Amino acid sequence: MQGAGHRVAITGYGVVAPCGVGKQVFWQGLLGPGIRGAKTVELADWDPQPYFANPKEARRADRVEQFALAAAHEALTQSGDLPYDHARIGTIFGTGIGGLRTLEESVIVRVEKGERRVSPFLVPMMMANACGAAISMRYGLRGPAETICTACAAATHAIGAAARQIAWGRCDAVVTGGAESAATITAVAGFANMTALSSSGESKPFDATRDGFVFGEGAAVFVLERYDLASARGATILGEILGAASNADAHHITAPSPGGVGAIACMQLALDDAGLTPSDIKQVNAHGTSTPLNDQAESQAVAALFGTPTPPVTSIKGVTGHPLGAAGALEAAAVLLSFEHRLIPPTANTTTLGEGIECDVVVGAPRPWTPGPTISNNFGFGGHNGSVIIAPPRA
Repeated sequence: MQGAGHRVAITGYGVVAPCGVGKQVFWQGLLGPGIRGAKTVELADWDPQPYFANPKEARRADRVEQFALAAAHEALTQSGDLPYDHARIGTIFGTGIGGLRTLEESVIVRVEKGERRVSPFLVPMMMANACGAAISMRYGLRGPAETICTACAAATHAIGAAARQIAWGRCDAVVTGGAESAATITAVAGFANMTALSSSGESKPFDATRDGFVFGEGAAVFVLERYDLASARGATILGEILGAASNADAHHITAPSPGGVGAIACMQLALDDAGLTPSDIKQVNAHGTSTPLNDQAESQAVAALFGTPTPPVTSIKGVTGHPLGAAGALEAAAVLLSFEHRLIPPTANTTTLGEGIECDVVVGAPRPWTPGPTISNNFGFGGHNGSVIIAPPRA
């Protein structure tokens, strides 16, 4: 982060997603077939028990919190013991909604059985800050513990905010990322009735026949550290956060600003934060939701900022669906995996680019590349824009 002080290393990460639990299984899922014939894509046969002391403890955590703790376990296992004062290790987390499943189930219980049958654990299970709070308590992290709730940009905003805590010298390490599990009957109906969901049940970002997103879920968690401290303790550095930015369209509650002007400004701010120029970016991990307006605006923004041909552009939502506030976390994990495997995953289900899509969208098969700085974008309802620039480890 240019001029901000300390460099920010990534030393561990973990993933829970419908296409794979654990980052390497997730990677294989990203290279597999896309979603077809579904309004939602969810984890089948999810078992939270390995991540909890006993079944009772697991039942007292909403599914979204279970995902967050599972991903955090993988991330912190990889990073190893953090030899820092725990008062200087923060937890900055993102979610779009929080424990909606518990809330919806509790409303049904109240209507059918009465108020006294509503669980006393409803509030801690449904509150949006439960995931980050659970991670901080599980690992005794006493630094800043904050939750960012900016719709589909939440996890990207959280990663950027976490990196700044380190760059500015306020923390030595921060656990960050995002989680979501909100595909309840009512939520699905709401998104469907506003015509945001795919009527064909197929997520196909930037495709000529795209018609909306498929509702996803999942979590990804990252351990960020001061680069010099991580190096000194012999940690394996997996990547570096070079810059991040956030701004607002101030245009419409659900539609992006015409021409992607807000997205252009956000990406430029991230480049400025990283001290980079557009030519330095070697991959764009797009928000790419498969909705007509979002994909059009994002394509226009990328082409306007980077010129044509653009850097290679991919969206993983053809496989993962759209996990709302967890999107940026899963996509940051995909970026790190693309560094490791030296491949950019294809945009699943996409065959023919839509009119006006001028980006170099990776389709059909993974594309070999020489890893370099990658910008990952997310744009949320409310006009929230977020970009983060991640690079392979360097000297």
